[in-house]
Amino acid sequence: MSETRKGREVRKGSEARKRGRAGSVATHAVLSLGALVMVFPFLWQLLTALKTLAETSRVPPTFLPDTWNGASFEEVFTALPFREMLTNSVLNTVGRTLGQLVFCSLAAYAFARMRFRGRNVLFALFLSVLMVPSSLLVLPQYDIIQGLGLLNSAPALFLPGMFSAFGTFMLRQFFLTLPRELEEAARIDGAGSFRIFWSIMLPLIRPALAALAVITAMWSWNDLLWPLIVNTDPAKMPISAGLTSLEGQYETNYPVMMAGSLIASLPMLLVYVFLQRHFVQSVALSGSKS
Repeated sequence: MSETRKGREVRKGSEARKRGRAGSVATHAVLSLGALVMVFPFLWQLLTALKTLAETSRVPPTFLPDTWNGASFEEVFTALPFREMLTNSVLNTVGRTLGQLVFCSLAAYAFARMRFRGRNVLFALFLSVLMVPSSLLVLPQYDIIQGLGLLNSAPALFLPGMFSAFGTFMLRQFFLTLPRELEEAARIDGAGSFRIFWSIMLPLIRPALAALAVITAMWSWNDLLWPLIVNTDPAKMPISAGLTSLEGQYETNYPVMMAGSLIASLPMLLVYVFLQRHFVQSVALSGSKS
């Protein structure tokens, strides 16, 4: 009986290992397929940039170019003031991102950790801004920028986007998860509110700050409507608005457009690669609250 039982256990263990290997193979196959789906648009973009204009208009379309042409990457710098536009995009992205990290974190800390009369009502009114379509804010923001004499300038790109209700709400949720004992111990040691915020609380929400930085940077880098409203000089526009000028009324130079889009997307890919660990960690913790 003991040998029969051992044989059954051996067979069960072997079957479990086989099922585990089969499940692992299936998981890796699904993940590989998903990775291919995600990478395919970038691959198509690169191959289109290496084609000639005639090949991009061919029906049916071809995957690999018949003639490998890298002149599109050089032509994009002559068709547009590409370096100036890229610089404007960097200034716009850095200005908005730093502004939101500073102002949103200060506001979120005040709403989450400080007690004052009418705090909840004020925060509810503050969140009501999220229900207002962003297009309705274009006219008042334009009037403000015009009144300051900042039209056709780099500050006009990022000043209205240096603060957001979404960023404040997101950071507030992370501040609420921190134990109050940390503040009480710091106050016993003589630390003030700003010292507690800067030296204790802010380092503990680094994943949330990294996530907000990635979201804000991607949104700022791809912003199209606002730059076209406040700037008319091509040298003062970001690359997102500049690439739209490559689309003609009767013909579009797709290789040059794909080359410019590929170059413009590289900085955001690098930002996500460097902040990926913090971004994933913030997403995993976003559902927790005290």
